[in-house]
Amino acid sequence: FYFHNSGAHEVYLSSADWMDRNFFRRIEVCFPVLDKRLKKRVIEEGLEPYLADNTEAWEMDANGRYKHRTARSGHAVSAQRALLERLASRVF
Repeated sequence: FYFHNSGAHEVYLSSADWMDRNFFRRIEVCFPVLDKRLKKRVIEEGLEPYLADNTEAWEMDANGRYKHRTARSGHAVSAQRALLERLASRVF
């Protein structure tokens, strides 16, 4: 979860499988990311690329129907491709 709380970026990590059946059969955990460097990394690598994705992403409309996102003005962005390129450019 990401909240832009009056400029105070709040990031929480949890299971992505929050469904009724899971809440009643097991314990789900959600915790804040407090370290500033890690929080920045989660936003830059885990959130921003997927919000910018317009080739492999789907959006749900107000009626609950999903529509495949398409690139606007010819600029295609793939979160997976961007993250792989980022990883490949790192020196280990």
